[in-house]
Amino acid sequence: MNGARREFSRRDFIALGTGTLVVLSLPRAAAGRRRMLTRRTVPSMGSFAELVVVSDDRRLAEAAIDAAIGELRAVEDRLTRFRPDSDVGRANRARAGAAVSVSPETATALEASLAWARRTDGRFDPCLERAIDLWDVASRREPPGAKAVRRFAGRRLYRSLEIERRGVMDAIRLHDVAARIDLGGIGKGLGVDRAVAALREHGVRDALVNLGGDLYAMGASDDGNPWEIGIRSPTDPARVEASIRLTDSAVATSGDYVQYFDHAGRRYHHLIDPMTGEPGRPAWHSLTVTAPSCLAADAAATALFASEPVDASRLLNGWEPAAAIVAG
Repeated sequence: MNGARREFSRRDFIALGTGTLVVLSLPRAAAGRRRMLTRRTVPSMGSFAELVVVSDDRRLAEAAIDAAIGELRAVEDRLTRFRPDSDVGRANRARAGAAVSVSPETATALEASLAWARRTDGRFDPCLERAIDLWDVASRREPPGAKAVRRFAGRRLYRSLEIERRGVMDAIRLHDVAARIDLGGIGKGLGVDRAVAALREHGVRDALVNLGGDLYAMGASDDGNPWEIGIRSPTDPARVEASIRLTDSAVATSGDYVQYFDHAGRRYHHLIDPMTGEPGRPAWHSLTVTAPSCLAADAAATALFASEPVDASRLLNGWEPAAAIVAG
């Protein structure tokens, strides 16, 4: 998985890649025998999910993609904070300390989020929904008051989330009134991982799932080589600033150039630093991480975004030794 800076034209892009990552094609003359590609693009989690299966069996490919899309929708239905009837939506609307019944899948997702919160000592926090709403970077044009921001700084609100495993239906509690769940830092990664699992269950070995800036590459591309993934420039979306080759690996990108507002010479983006309660002040505009799972890549890219570059690789090695920073 080597990063490389190359120049690509729009003709080099496979018709795939609406987010920060794109799949790059190779010149036909350099390619081996190409197998059939079956592609689908659907709206998912506020972005677009793009699925590609490499198989000469069209019916198998279509059935596998149907199942993968079903998994993406199930993850979104359970974990979105924007629907009052989702597991997360119901938990966020309950009174502090009240038990809320959730599916075992939701409890497992929350356990994974808490594992990352503990691993990163709160640099990743799945309970910052109120802080995210306070900043509301899609609508604001100036920062909220300092007093309101300080309410969330360094609180480690994830500690207020309790999970009770009960079997058929589990339960969760939020003990702090300031804590509300937002799984934006791992939701897409989890969705990609579940979609990949569905493809494998249908016998697919070579495929790709891309959800915005979260991507998993299975096996090989249609020419038998590793998938070549381009990382878009944060300043010029038409340009690819780096490329990596992936086989059975995930990649995720966090950036400050998709959701933000500028005020008094500073950019306020959507990635809230749990230590300060405000958008982080990174030395980079985007950060890309590879990992064995998309959830891990997603969580790591989120947790590291506010870190100093000199510390980032050391921190990541302690959290997930099999992960790596490939662009930032």
